Formats: sequence, structure tokens, C-alpha cells
Amino acid sequence: MRVTLTMIAAIAALSACNMPSDPQVVSAPVADLYMTGPDGTAIYRGDVNRPGTRLPGDPGTGMTAPGTSFAAAGDTVYFSEAEATLSDDARDTLTRQAAWLTQNAAYPVMVEGHADEPGTREFNLALGARRATSVREYLVSKGVAANRIQTVSYGKERPASICASEASCLARNRRAVTIVGQTQAGT
Repeated sequence: MRVTLTMIAAIAALSACNMPSDPQVVSAPVADLYMTGPDGTAIYRGDVNRPGTRLPGDPGTGMTAPGTSFAAAGDTVYFSEAEATLSDDARDTLTRQAAWLTQNAAYPVMVEGHADEPGTREFNLALGARRATSVREYLVSKGVAANRIQTVSYGKERPASICASEASCLARNRRAVTIVGQTQAGT
């Protein structure tokens, strides 16, 4: 009994000690690339196929680059279900992206990997990461400097379309989106 009371007193004394606090978590500001459309659906603002959406480098944004705009190359490539392999169409789009990016070497790039709804959160985050990495590796193989390209996976957390099980709707969410940032000069 005496040992038990001693142990309880020791535990109470240790718990009263000033423990180092958890390290402060610092996060960068996150831009929400989605807006709500007139019919209540989520619209990805980076999708250049929708009227009124533009990427840096598009005429009208004030951030024009010499020659063509990045939007003309296409910013999104799509994947088969649970795959991160680039299709011929995806390679064609990425080849155009790589040509634009090598001509406009001042622009940094972020590649977002996305997945559709089926599957666990962890599976879809890993799949989105593999898709973003596939795009990054292809762009690097076409001459884009690796240090200009960052990748991020959103898994199924940021769908282009909200859908339950419609196949064509789910296919729109299996994608990687290349986003061109601003140059260090702010253009």
C-alpha cells in the first residue's frame, strides 16, 4: 500500500512538471481553387475548359508570356481507374506543356494529383501522388528543370465533379493538373 501511494505521488509530481509544449505548426496559406457554380456544383477554377477560367500566362490576366499561353497547351491530363500510367493523349498534352515551360523558364510549376471517390483516403492520396509524380517525371524527361516542379496529392478531397458512381463523372476526377505560378518578378 505504501509503495502504491509513493508511486501515485511520484506520478502526480511528474505530471505537474513543466513539459515542453508541442512544436508550433506553421502552415502556408492555401488558395481555394474551387468555387460553387450556378447549379451548386463545385467548379475547379484551374480548368481552362470552362469559360472565364484562366491560368497565369493567359491573355487578359496581365501575366502574359511571350508567344503562346500555357492554357493553349492544356493543364489537365486524365488517368484510367486506379492507374498512374500516362496515356498517349496525356503524353501529347504534357509534351505541349513541356515545350511551353522550356520556352518560359521563369515560371514555377505545381502538379496536383487527384483521384476519384472509390477507395480509401490513404489509397487515393497515394494514387494522387503517383499521378503527380508521373507528370513531373515526364516533364523532366522533356527538358523542364526538376527544381521548378513541385507536386502535391489531394487524393479524392478536391474533385473536379461531385458524383456518386457515374463512370464519366468519376473519370473527370482521375487527373493531374499542372498549375503555372508567378515568376519571381511577379509576372
